[in-house]
Amino acid sequence: MRGPAAVTALAEPLAMSLPAVMQHLQVLERAGVIATEKTGRVRSCRIEPGTLRAAERWLSGQRTQCERQLDRLDDYLKE
Repeated sequence: MRGPAAVTALAEPLAMSLPAVMQHLQVLERAGVIATEKTGRVRSCRIEPGTLRAAERWLSGQRTQCERQLDRLDDYLKE
């Protein structure tokens, strides 16, 4: 969130191998959530805020729909 970060810096606190982290990042890149750039031997990643906003809107809609269904279930069970 603070700006572009090297893949090795992103992988450092995680309990997985660097190749595994890179596979996860490739999935995020294909989904448009992040963009990567290679400068020399360093690959950096940055978040694509527009894609994250779209995902957040979709998740919010899903949450609202799920909450409505749970409310209906609650009403049904109380009857």
